[in-house]
Amino acid sequence: MGRHCEICDKGIQFGSRISHAHNVTKRRFNPNLHKVRVVEKGVVRRRTVCTRCLRGGKVQKA
Repeated sequence: MGRHCEICDKGIQFGSRISHAHNVTKRRFNPNLHKVRVVEKGVVRRRTVCTRCLRGGKVQKA
């Protein structure tokens, strides 16, 4: 299992780190994930959810 949100499927994104001398190396942007107890269909489950889904009200916390 990779690092991704189980609601919106947001995952790791890749980009470049550019120094002052314009040396380019790869870097990665990790999503801000939290393990949260969520109510799904009347059942409480533990899900890995990004903070945007938490703030946007896409999940109901237990």
